[in-house]
Amino acid sequence: MRALTWQGTGKVSVETVADPKIQEPTDAIVRITSTAICGSDLHLYDVLGMYLDKGDVLGHEPMGIVEEVGPEVTHIKPGDRVVVPFNISCGHCWMCTRGFFAQCETTQVTAEGKGASLFGYTKLYGQVPGGQAEYLRVPQAQFGPIKVPDGHPDERYLFLSDVLTTSWQAAKYADISRGDTVLVTGLGPIGQMSARIALHLGAGRVIAVDNVPERLAMAQRHGIEVLNTDSIDDIPAAVLQLTQGRGADSVIEAVGMEAHGSPLQAAAMKAAGMLPDALARKATEAIGIDRMAALTTAFASVRRAGTVSIIGVYGGNADPMPMMDLFDKGLTLRMGQAHVKRWVDDIMPLLTGDADPLGVDDLVTHRIPLEDAPRGYDIFKQKQDGCIKVVLKP
Repeated sequence: MRALTWQGTGKVSVETVADPKIQEPTDAIVRITSTAICGSDLHLYDVLGMYLDKGDVLGHEPMGIVEEVGPEVTHIKPGDRVVVPFNISCGHCWMCTRGFFAQCETTQVTAEGKGASLFGYTKLYGQVPGGQAEYLRVPQAQFGPIKVPDGHPDERYLFLSDVLTTSWQAAKYADISRGDTVLVTGLGPIGQMSARIALHLGAGRVIAVDNVPERLAMAQRHGIEVLNTDSIDDIPAAVLQLTQGRGADSVIEAVGMEAHGSPLQAAAMKAAGMLPDALARKATEAIGIDRMAALTTAFASVRRAGTVSIIGVYGGNADPMPMMDLFDKGLTLRMGQAHVKRWVDDIMPLLTGDADPLGVDDLVTHRIPLEDAPRGYDIFKQKQDGCIKVVLKP
């Protein structure tokens, strides 16, 4: 089959690799019909190569048609249309029975001290071949795949794999009460959907921060107020002015270590990515090289006794935190990988009708063949051609 593979820092290519096969009675094989490029994939593209091997298949936002199932898989069958969650969870362990599917004890990568295995996402998370491919082996398929109906194009349901469920968790973790003011940092796909979901969940006002014109325009189409960092130097001051000096009730931090505004940390990240793997891992895990600008903005913009929901991905372990300010303001912080299947029942009714209340049909900007995936990575990274979300078609 053909699959998108990591070949080195800043380099991916579509190669012919072995077709996946059933290995365990709980496996399924899915023929991929749509698979998306995630902002997290850019971390592998640029920074986290020390945790990858040449030839690793990337991608964790897939959907398609079931081709084959193992004998212990009974809730789906060949011919079913399914979305595959990005985290691999069993559904029956201590963590899963409590809804913490991103911490599944059956698939935890204990050797690395990490949570549940993820598709296409480094040795830290199990080095499981990903979904930017023609076919995907799905472990724990007795629980994971989400059966979806016909009647809408793939893109209506595809983002249950990550974007929609991650954004829903981000908004729920923000502890939004009706009428609240919510600030969203970053208007990539997760920021876009988090802002819309915040409004859906009752926020009276959602303000979002970015500097890419196409992203700002998309948010405005959905009733989001925007602050452009190219024209506003002090975002926290602007938020205070917009909220009568109090600050936002909640902040959803949807940028993570892609944040601009920390040139020294940005340089450190780039330098770490060029080191030999062993040294790069040490730099990432011990020295701490994440960019903190978005978090700093979030902490300064939220009101006292407010909540910051961190959904942007961070990779370092020794980042400086303004603990005195956090303690003094009495903030609540919530964060972590999305527990995908925890939120599916809440979201699915919003997708199956014709109304599209979350505006899911207005997110994808580029649909390209799998063979052109390297170009998709490049335009997504460079924010070229109005690119906000890329879907690959095998």
